[in-house]
Amino acid sequence: MPRTRNPLIAVFGKYAMNATITHVEPVTPAMQRIRLQTDRPITFAYTPGQHIRIQLKDPLSVSGILRPAETLRTYTIWDFDPREQALELRVHLYEGDGIGLRWTRQARPGDAVTFWWPEGDFFTREAAFHVFIGEESASAAFGPMIRALGEAASVHGVLESDTPERDLPMPGPHRLRRVHRHGASAAASPLLLAAVAELDLPGNTGAAYVAGEARTCQMVRDFLVRERNWPRTSVKVKPFWTPDKRGLH
Repeated sequence: MPRTRNPLIAVFGKYAMNATITHVEPVTPAMQRIRLQTDRPITFAYTPGQHIRIQLKDPLSVSGILRPAETLRTYTIWDFDPREQALELRVHLYEGDGIGLRWTRQARPGDAVTFWWPEGDFFTREAAFHVFIGEESASAAFGPMIRALGEAASVHGVLESDTPERDLPMPGPHRLRRVHRHGASAAASPLLLAAVAELDLPGNTGAAYVAGEARTCQMVRDFLVRERNWPRTSVKVKPFWTPDKRGLH
C-alpha cells in the first residue's frame, strides 16, 4: 500500500517536498536504485555529492518525539533531473537492521515519500587532480561527483566492495582501482588502506575525498597526512556508517 502524504508539508513546505517512488530495482546485489518523482517543480540549488533527508517516520509520533534521530535517513543524490521533476538514489543494502534498510527493502513504486532538499558540503573542489577512496556506501556518493568533473579531469582512487559482483559502475571513462574483501569486515579495513598505500599519485597537491566506514576513513586520512604529506585541509572525509552506531546509516 502506498504511504500516506506527510501532513507536516503544510507547515514546513518550503523545507520539504512530496514525491512518489516510480522505480525500484537492484543495480548490484548490494545496491538498490530508487527513483523519486516530485509533485511540483524542483527549484532548489544542487551540487553533485549533496544529499537529501528522507522522512521514514512521523516526527510528531510518540516514537518520533522520543527518538528524533530515528525519523530521518540521509541519501546522496545519484542523478538529478529538474526538467523531469525527478531524482535518483543508489542505496546500499548493508548487513544488519535499521529503519533505512527496512525502508529500502520495502520500497515499491507508488509509495509516497517526503524529503528535505539537498544539503551537505561533500562535493568536489578545484584541484590539479582528484582522489576517491571508499567502499560500497561511498561509491553511491562518488558517482555523481566524478560525473560532474567531466572526462578531462585527472581522477585516481580505489573502491572496495565485498565481491566484484557488488562493484557499483562509475560514470565516464575514469577507472578507479577495485579491491574485494570476500567476506571480511569493511570496518577498519586493512585491505582498503593497503590499496591506498599502493596508489601511484601525482603528488600531494590534489583533492582527496574519503567516505564510508568511520574508522576506515580515519585510517586513510591519517595515512595520507602522515605518510604522503597531504595537507589535512586537502582531504575531505565523510563517514557514512560504523558498526553499532545508529543514525550514520
